[in-house]
Amino acid sequence: MSALVLAVLLSLVSAVAYAAAAIVQERVAASAPSSAYAPVRRPAWWGSVTLNGLGAALHVAALAYGPLTLVQPMGALTIVFALPMSAVFIRRRAGAAAWRGAVMATAGLAGLLALTKGADAGAVAMGPRLVLAAAGLGAVAALFVASRALHRAATRSVLLAAAAGSAFGLASVFTKSVAEDWQSGLPAAELPILFAIAAFALAGLMLSQASYRGAGLAAPLATVTVVNPVVAAAIGLTLFGESFRYGTAGTAIALGFGVVAAGGLILLTTERLNAGRRTGPAPAPAAGMPAAPGAAGRQEDTPDQTATPPALR
Repeated sequence: MSALVLAVLLSLVSAVAYAAAAIVQERVAASAPSSAYAPVRRPAWWGSVTLNGLGAALHVAALAYGPLTLVQPMGALTIVFALPMSAVFIRRRAGAAAWRGAVMATAGLAGLLALTKGADAGAVAMGPRLVLAAAGLGAVAALFVASRALHRAATRSVLLAAAAGSAFGLASVFTKSVAEDWQSGLPAAELPILFAIAAFALAGLMLSQASYRGAGLAAPLATVTVVNPVVAAAIGLTLFGESFRYGTAGTAIALGFGVVAAGGLILLTTERLNAGRRTGPAPAPAAGMPAAPGAAGRQEDTPDQTATPPALR
């Protein structure tokens, strides 16, 4: 088996692991709304953590055998795998709008990453990296605070997912820089960045878990899947000297792919908003009639949720 074929296989299995982790996270969020960020008492949540770790390990292994321009775009297959897996395993079918949005987001992301040309991430000094870590932490915190002010589950979920994707993207950037410096024999100098990687990875995990609360699977997962590599690519372009292939024409095409990806995310968000309107609060009971069980605790911005499989309870 050639190295290229092995890289493709590892990337495919990695995307499946990430998709399975997202499905479990969404189910845990639907069945344990009181534990938004880290439902540590739920075995299923620890299963999702394990699946995310497996996906990350397989992704790193794929990068060892294949080029970044091949492996990184294949990460966008996560959302493509997640929708049919969700339909098969938990009997939740995605609507036509969700499929269109997922395909648009995936195609836009794949095109954008395929046009990005890599550079030496280890060439940036420690000072700018620490500044980047502080700025990234501030940006993630700002998105989190903004999400707390929103009442609609769909829009709140997208902001939380964007914060999670940003945290994961920053962790990826710093992981790449540490890996290259480690090869140069400078591991001791990277301790502050190692702590930053751990902090961003943990923040991404907790924020992604919260993003599935009352918002379904497609919109949060697509947002994390797109924002993560876009943030990493933006940092690479501005700080690490990366560029787009084919000069000005490649830059223009990449911007077009970015618009397509953003359109897919908007479509997914509006699909969840429409679903929330269709499944709004139950009508008030007539005078003298008892209220339906559980109607008093139903929230206006929470879409319908399918029953949780016994294995995830």
